[in-house]
Amino acid sequence: MFTPKCPSVLLIYTGGTIGMIENPETGALEAFDFDQLQENVPELKRFNYRIASYQFNPPIDSSDMEPSMWAKIVKIIHYNYDYFDGFVILHGTDTMAYTASALSFMLENLSKPIILTGSQLPIGMLRTDGKENLITSIEIAAAKYPDGTAVVPEVCIFFENHLLRGNRTTKINAENFNAFRSFNYPALATAGIHIKYNYERIRKADPSIPMHPHYAFDTNVIILTIFPGIQEKIVNTLLHTPGLRAVILKTYGSGNAPQQSWFIKLLKDATQRGIVIVNISQCQTGMVEMERYETGLHLLDAGVISGYDSTVESVLTKLMFLLGHNLTPKEIRNEMTRPIAGEFTRPGL
Repeated sequence: MFTPKCPSVLLIYTGGTIGMIENPETGALEAFDFDQLQENVPELKRFNYRIASYQFNPPIDSSDMEPSMWAKIVKIIHYNYDYFDGFVILHGTDTMAYTASALSFMLENLSKPIILTGSQLPIGMLRTDGKENLITSIEIAAAKYPDGTAVVPEVCIFFENHLLRGNRTTKINAENFNAFRSFNYPALATAGIHIKYNYERIRKADPSIPMHPHYAFDTNVIILTIFPGIQEKIVNTLLHTPGLRAVILKTYGSGNAPQQSWFIKLLKDATQRGIVIVNISQCQTGMVEMERYETGLHLLDAGVISGYDSTVESVLTKLMFLLGHNLTPKEIRNEMTRPIAGEFTRPGL
């Protein structure tokens, strides 16, 4: 196996604002060739790292990101896994949290850093946040302990000085540089004069266990957001969508929903047909506690399971991932109630 003398990082450019430059004639933003990366970010030459790049051709807008692209990223990482110490994925911000969540499930036994980053302004602009995000992400991806193991062996998002667990993260701002937030889990690191790691919060890995990639996904999932005045006929139609296998139920507060008999009956009928229904809160901070109020108990009786303090991005991609592996509804429910990549906090665990 090839073992470089200096830290090595592979940049994977999928698309997004960070890789855009302004056409001086038209003023339009266009993707530039990442083979010229060091010309656009000369600061990279000061790293004593081996930095290589892979570019999607053509680059894709993150709003077009889908599971087939997640599988492509995993294939690139798997193919290069033994040749690099870490990976930095340059990605558009709109679906970055979905991709980070998906990769956290697809890369089983991960023992190297996978850092997703991007920017709100193109990297060629004077005030861009892209250079700092990129440079710090590379440094984190290459960081090792004296024994050679990675400091951050998990999938993360780095944005505006904060390193966040990927499957705990949500985009919250389209205007300012602080685009992402992890509401229910603290930052894994903060970058100031020094990069300060929150070591106790970072997942531990065993480098002796081979990383196992997964590629299968099933997208027969919907998100049902509860709101005052929701109509029976709409919920009924939605729960009888052909091919539907799972539902994310976005409820109020700590997991509360309407107590109308028709609503509970529709949910119970759906779970009895084998549809997996996971309850998450519309609140960004806090946890679903269905045992806390009577309304939540009715959902439990209907077969709805708790998503605890998961993000919608995490629940969605985890359900797609599990459904793609031909598990039974019972097996999927069991897997959804245990964290497999640090994606939620379950009381008592």
